[in-house]
Amino acid sequence: MPLKIEQDHARFKAIVRGRIKQNLRKFIQRGELIGKRGGQAVTIPLPTIDIPRFQYGHRDQGGVGQGDGDVGSVLGPGAVEPGSGEAGQGEGEHALEVEVSLEELASILGEELELPRIQPKGHDHVVATKTRYTGINTTGPESLRHFKRTYKRALRRQIASGTYNPAAPVIVPTHEDRRYRSWRLQPIPENNAAILYMMDVSGSMGDEQKEIVRIESFWIDTWLRSQYQGIECRYLIHDAVAREVDRETFFHTRESGGTMISSAYKLCQEIIDAEYSPSAWNVYALHFSDGDNWSADDTRLCLDILAKRMLPAVNLFGYGQVESPYGSGQFIKDLREGVGGDEKVSLSEIADKEAIYGSIRDFLGKGR
Repeated sequence: MPLKIEQDHARFKAIVRGRIKQNLRKFIQRGELIGKRGGQAVTIPLPTIDIPRFQYGHRDQGGVGQGDGDVGSVLGPGAVEPGSGEAGQGEGEHALEVEVSLEELASILGEELELPRIQPKGHDHVVATKTRYTGINTTGPESLRHFKRTYKRALRRQIASGTYNPAAPVIVPTHEDRRYRSWRLQPIPENNAAILYMMDVSGSMGDEQKEIVRIESFWIDTWLRSQYQGIECRYLIHDAVAREVDRETFFHTRESGGTMISSAYKLCQEIIDAEYSPSAWNVYALHFSDGDNWSADDTRLCLDILAKRMLPAVNLFGYGQVESPYGSGQFIKDLREGVGGDEKVSLSEIADKEAIYGSIRDFLGKGR
C-alpha cells in the first residue's frame, strides 16, 4: 500500500499536469519556454498553485506556547508590527516553477491535440547497444561477484574435502571459489527518423516570422522524439539558392535576395537520396515560407519534385506558410491545387503565434 506522502505527491503531479493541459495553448506561444530547456526537461511557471507550508519564527518572539501563562487564560492574536506603504488592491501572484520532462510534455501535447501515435518503419540503420549478463566467470570486479554461486562453490569444495560440519555449518570461500557475472554487449535495432527543416530566409521573412518557426519546430521536435528512439535533424535555408546550416544559423540568418523555393527542394531531395533510404528511415520534410516564390515556372518545378521524387520517399511533407506583410501568400494555393490531395501532404497557414497550436495539429494529426 503506497505511503501517504506518495499519494500526496501523485495527486500534486496530477494537478500540475492538469494545469499544463489547461494552459497549453498559452505555453505553446511562448518562446521563453524554449529558452528554459535544459537537458531533457523544461521549467514551466504555473500560476494559481499555492503550496501550503509552515513558516517558523525566531525563538525570542512571543506567541502561543511561549512565556508565562495561567490555566484558563484566553489566547489572543500576537502583536503585529505596523507596516509601511499603501495597501494594495490586487491578489498576490502565487507562481510555482515546475520542471517537466520533455517526454511528459510530449505526452501532454499528444493528449491535448489528440495526436495519433506514429507507426514507425525501418529497423536496421540506427543501432544502440545494451549490456546483458549472460554467464559466470572465475575473474571479474568485486562489484560483479555472484555471492550465491561463490558460496555454492565453497560448499561443494568443503563437502568434497570432508571439512564441512553440518552441526557447525561455517562456509569460508577461498579465492578459487569466487565467481563473477560476465556480460556481453547486445546490439538493439531502433526505429529512426530524420527531420529536414527548410526555411525561406529572403528579405520578406522577418524576425517575427522566424520566431514562429522556431517555436513550432521545438514542439514538432518534442513530439517526434517521443515516437522514435533515434532522430536526426537537418536544417536548410534558402533565398534564390539553398544551403545546409546548423541550428543556430537556421533561426538567425536573414538574407535580402529573391526566393526560388525549388532550390531548397532539390537540396532536400539530394540529402534524402544520399543518406536516408526510405526503406530504413522515417523522413519528415518541413518547409516554412511566406508564400512568395520567384516565378510560376519555379512553382511548377517545385510541384514536379514533390510529386515524382520527394513524396514517395517521405512519411510527411509539411508546408507552413507564415503570414508576412511582404509575402504574396500564393505558394500554398498552388500546393493545394497541385499536391493537396496526397495523404502525405499537410498544409498550414500560420497567421501569428496563436495559430501555432492549430498548425501543430495540421502537421502531426495524420499520425504518419
